[in-house]
Amino acid sequence: MMEGFRPEILEEIMVTKMPFGKYKGTLLINLPDFYLEWFQRKGMPPGKLRMQMATVYEIKLNGLMDLVRPLMKGK
Repeated sequence: MMEGFRPEILEEIMVTKMPFGKYKGTLLINLPDFYLEWFQRKGMPPGKLRMQMATVYEIKLNGLMDLVRPLMKGK
């Protein structure tokens, strides 16, 4: 297993909703790529949300959504 990897993060990004902005109420895993890219350029929000959004960004950037989709069933 990768050092520092926390599987619960995957669960969190599939149930946590964006707390503010244009996509308020959208599950983090469903945020549009361009929105995540904008935050990556301008700065992710502080705290736990930063880590969660950065994780979603990396998943999408690296084309890993096919690995995550099976985990999304029933969410």
